[in-house]
Amino acid sequence: APALAATEDVVERREGCFILQEGGATRPLERVGTLCAERVSPCSTFKIPNSLIGLETGVIADESTVLKWDGVKRSRAEWNRDHTLASAIKVSTVWYYQELARRVGTERMQKLVSAIPYGNADTSSGIDTFWLGRSIKISPDEQVAFLERLRLSQLPFSERSQRIVRDILVQESRGPIAYRGKTGSCGFDEAKDHGWWVGWVEKDGKATVFAMLV
Repeated sequence: APALAATEDVVERREGCFILQEGGATRPLERVGTLCAERVSPCSTFKIPNSLIGLETGVIADESTVLKWDGVKRSRAEWNRDHTLASAIKVSTVWYYQELARRVGTERMQKLVSAIPYGNADTSSGIDTFWLGRSIKISPDEQVAFLERLRLSQLPFSERSQRIVRDILVQESRGPIAYRGKTGSCGFDEAKDHGWWVGWVEKDGKATVFAMLV
């Protein structure tokens, strides 16, 4: 207890939200924080619907589709090479998903984001930047609902596209337990500094879905 108290004294307190919900439930097990219903930029968690849209439109054939690195050196060394869809989502390669979005195009992107619908479904601020602290916004409540539909193949995409995205979201698996997730952070353009962690853990057909916003 003294150690915890000391830690609380030095940790900067931040607004946010944490939601934990059993798969199939209508109400969360936990829903704490001040921002659970507030929409903010999805940042790199948009790579989840971006992957679905790329697959559904045929811009990328599958998780092994390679996009060539443009040779521009970026802040993270692991981005500076060719990537597949599977490797790009693992290390959150921004340029890969920007190129994917450009190939999908403005009209198709807007149509499919609206069909989900994903948050406020506003892609108006630029085809390769709208999720990076700009026009599209989503709340933690909506993130959980979106992930639950993806988990159950209930989104307006083919079963194949949803299965591939579920597979590339696996971060760790041990026996019957699998953890699927994605992080994201913004702190530029019109976005207030914030970070996401979303996903779900599955065991023997049962799941717990979560979303954290800080």
